[in-house]
Amino acid sequence: PTECFLNQPEEKQESTVKAKKRKKKKISDVLQKSAPKPGVPADLQNLLTQHFGENRSVIEREELQLSDSCFLPANDLTHSFSSYLKEICPKWAKLRRNHKEKKSVVMLVLCSSALRSLELIKSMTSFKGDCRVLKLFAKHIKIKEQMNMLEKGVFHIGVGTPGRVKALVEQDALCLNSMKYMILDWNWRDQKLRRMVDIPEV
Repeated sequence: PTECFLNQPEEKQESTVKAKKRKKKKISDVLQKSAPKPGVPADLQNLLTQHFGENRSVIEREELQLSDSCFLPANDLTHSFSSYLKEICPKWAKLRRNHKEKKSVVMLVLCSSALRSLELIKSMTSFKGDCRVLKLFAKHIKIKEQMNMLEKGVFHIGVGTPGRVKALVEQDALCLNSMKYMILDWNWRDQKLRRMVDIPEV
């Protein structure tokens, strides 16, 4: 009888240990099950309110609200990058010819990584024509090099990461006054299935 009594609590302990070893859900597992949805203007508005909501006053939050006229139609996942740009910017050839300002771009494309930026630059060949594209990311390119290039030459499209673009704007190396289009690479997911907006640093 004593042996039976001693064995029982041991069995209970084992079962509690097994219960504790449950697999944690990773964000990539959750994202894998969710179907990709094309981004809409409301997504960006919600993100801005979430991010600045606690630190800003009501008036400041109202100023952050962008009107619907600020947004062009989003890519509904049926277009390639070049065909999407052709649709939203039919007068690109004229805009490209008229742009003569240094330290600025007509179109700014923001992506989550340097590799993704290179992918997009390759995929926009049929759209860009003979215009000059500037890589605006940190991988293998020093910020001083980019600042010199912006000062000396005229560039039409800038493709890069938010961190590097922010650094260039803060140092007055990149002026946004002549910018007509800002494209956010919203729908693309990386290996961990994160979109640009799912990365905390961004």
